[in-house]
Amino acid sequence: MTKENKSKITKICCIGAGYVGGPTMVVFADKCPHINFYVVDINEKKIEAWNQDDLKKLPVYEPGLDQLVKKCRGNNLFFSSDIENNIANSDMIFISVNTPTKTRGIGAGKASNLMYVEKCARQVAMYAKNHTIVVEKSTLPVRTAEVIKTILEEAQDSIQNNPNKPTFDVLSNPEFLSEGSAIKDLNVPDRVLIGGESEEAINKLCEIYKNWVPEVKILRTNIWSSELAKLTANAFLAQRISSINSIAALCESTGADIREVSRAIGTDNRIGSKFLDSGPGFGGSCFKKDILNLVYLSKHFGLPEVAAFWESVVEMNSWHQHRISKLIVQKLFGTITGKKIAILGFAFKANTNDTRESAAIQICKDLLEEGANLIIHDPIVDENQIKIDLKTSNNNQKTNLQFSNSWSFTNSLDNVFIEAHAVVILTEWSEYSNIDWVNIAKMMKKPGWVFDSRLIVNSKKVLEANLKLWRIGDGT
Repeated sequence: MTKENKSKITKICCIGAGYVGGPTMVVFADKCPHINFYVVDINEKKIEAWNQDDLKKLPVYEPGLDQLVKKCRGNNLFFSSDIENNIANSDMIFISVNTPTKTRGIGAGKASNLMYVEKCARQVAMYAKNHTIVVEKSTLPVRTAEVIKTILEEAQDSIQNNPNKPTFDVLSNPEFLSEGSAIKDLNVPDRVLIGGESEEAINKLCEIYKNWVPEVKILRTNIWSSELAKLTANAFLAQRISSINSIAALCESTGADIREVSRAIGTDNRIGSKFLDSGPGFGGSCFKKDILNLVYLSKHFGLPEVAAFWESVVEMNSWHQHRISKLIVQKLFGTITGKKIAILGFAFKANTNDTRESAAIQICKDLLEEGANLIIHDPIVDENQIKIDLKTSNNNQKTNLQFSNSWSFTNSLDNVFIEAHAVVILTEWSEYSNIDWVNIAKMMKKPGWVFDSRLIVNSKKVLEANLKLWRIGDGT
């Protein structure tokens, strides 16, 4: 599949302008001014958003991203919907498209839907010229590279008697970004993982990263290990979150404090302190999807016990979210029908506008099902995204807080608390830790409740304001 090719990489195309492809290519462009980067997507509105003058309205929110876009865009960074020409003119192509969980057919609910990856591979096979290195950047199940290679090889075979027909190498280069700190993660990665069969192709990708990443941090593996390492890393992180949240529930019943427990076990250097913060459950595009991929793979290869172990991590996460919803109902005298509840935060974590698999979605749905009136605040997330996530229409005026069995949205905290029976903090935005609870208490119904699922409020100030307080994992 490979032919000798000593040419340098001068043009790189990334298919997919989302949460991975966009920020990754922006940082690449900043670090490699001698290479031109083209980010392409079939979604023309998304490309328009990347090209707009107002950098505060980029389709992806990451701290520091807007300044890098301002620096590089139009110089060696370009956003385009012209997929054909940008594939044809590039030496290296990153595939960074969505791989959602299948909703029907074989593996429904667990296996990844690779339709977008397959479509990209066929586009590359159709439009590429000369030798092209194809890099998997999307989170993919193990052996996806085999699918891409097969499509590209068959495309080669179909081109007869053409001395300039394209040749390909396929690499796996999974991302290990944490949303909200993606720019930092890209600038100073813990490691860069490159899997492949062609040493020459691996070297070319290594040379790009070596512009800013120490070579000791660049790990070379076979392509299958690279793909599996990505799934495993996310599964291990999600498992820690489910584990600490299960202990948080135990703390609430025994009088312990999850913060003290986390600090105690985090000082054990065999465990470490990261991902031991209790919260409303893990979210984002990868954790749940990647674990379910492991479950599917384990069952496929006849390992039901392994599948059951990893499936329990997802089940614990779901149970934990429902637990919070039920607890809110119980604390509000067993019913929330017609009661106004202020929801603070809808993104799955702070410093991102990503709501995929956010705990807020399930908790809000539970509360709506119980008949609550929700007013939802998030400083970054767009109201239309919340409509999509909740799959409900919002026919109420934003200023009309007296509505029945529904929800409203605001990006201002001014009116959120008026006549509210409870405040539920679901995202750890910094502004929520600085709320003046004395003044807020005057606006709320009595007795007013504060449910802190992120452990960010000052409990003394909340209690001094004569508000009732529940904090996750706090049994004291």
